[in-house]
Amino acid sequence: MLSRGAAASGRALRGAGRAGGQPLARGLRASPRSRSAMPSWVIDRYGRNDVLRFTRDMVFPIIHFPNEVIIKVHAASLNPIDLSMRISCFAGGYGATALNMKRDPLKLKSMDTEFPLTLGRDVSGVIMECGLGVSYFKPGDEVSFKPKRLSHTEAASLPYVGLTAWSAVNQVGGLNQSNCSGKRVLILGASGGVGTFAIQLVKAWGAHVTAVCSHDASTLMKKLGADDVIDYKSGNLEEQLKILPLFDFILDNVGGSTEKWALDLLKKWSGATYVTLVTPFLINMDKLGVADGMLQTGVTVGSKTVKHLFKGVHYRWAFFTPSGPSLDEIAELVDSGKIQPVIDQVFSFSEVPKAFLKLEGGHARGKTVIDVISKK
Repeated sequence: MLSRGAAASGRALRGAGRAGGQPLARGLRASPRSRSAMPSWVIDRYGRNDVLRFTRDMVFPIIHFPNEVIIKVHAASLNPIDLSMRISCFAGGYGATALNMKRDPLKLKSMDTEFPLTLGRDVSGVIMECGLGVSYFKPGDEVSFKPKRLSHTEAASLPYVGLTAWSAVNQVGGLNQSNCSGKRVLILGASGGVGTFAIQLVKAWGAHVTAVCSHDASTLMKKLGADDVIDYKSGNLEEQLKILPLFDFILDNVGGSTEKWALDLLKKWSGATYVTLVTPFLINMDKLGVADGMLQTGVTVGSKTVKHLFKGVHYRWAFFTPSGPSLDEIAELVDSGKIQPVIDQVFSFSEVPKAFLKLEGGHARGKTVIDVISKK
């Protein structure tokens, strides 16, 4: 969260994180600190970069539920979803419907309560306070749990992209350490945050990786372990890929017209799988409402799944999925040296608008990170 001093209280991913959901009457285990306001970057409406507003008066968060923790944020990173949420794709802003459902499932409050909104999905920091139902963490822990070999700035670059890639490759795609060896994997849009993580993940599991990116990212792709690197700017990408052996798994970070031909690159009738991270799920909910949006999404993915199943390949959608156990496995891979953070640029807390502009410019090589603690 883009707040200096603390993040808004968040649900613990482990321990008693499923305990009932009843409000906690100020019961917590805490480290000493004062209840004060904190500096934050917020938005009061959806729009361009100028909607970002710095304030020193953001109310310090409190524990509401027994499975919540409060984190003193040392670093945070930006993701494309933060940019999409800032920009008003529809009247309510990208993902506003899902965001408000998460904040107020029973719709007991006004829709206006989404503002002021603090953007940011990734943090690294230190636990300050824990709800009484939290047993996996304690005040003073570096979360979640931070790999020992990484700084907070490096660690903040991993959770969102790491869990998104893990969801796509493992939970949806079915690949793991025991079955990935020798598999041919194609990653479209490989130089972004999810792509750079996914390359390292499947390489750690023994796959042969073909990465698609622009030429200036090819050195990075090789460094991360890609066996083949294809420059999508050097000619017709579809034709370049068709001359290669067929693939067992495709991760698509690009979407659009790519989906029309990418599935033809898979081995037929062998369990080969195409997973795309570019889905209309949040857009459908924003445009059609929760019920109709989910229905439309289900119809779309269902029809595409059946269509491609008859062609001998599996078609799937994947999303970011929070998971404490998966973060623990990722931390083990990092500490063993098999996965490293890929950071494009680090900004100070005062430079948050510049960081958003960097993200908006596209063509990032890894993550954009905010050093929250630095005073520069």
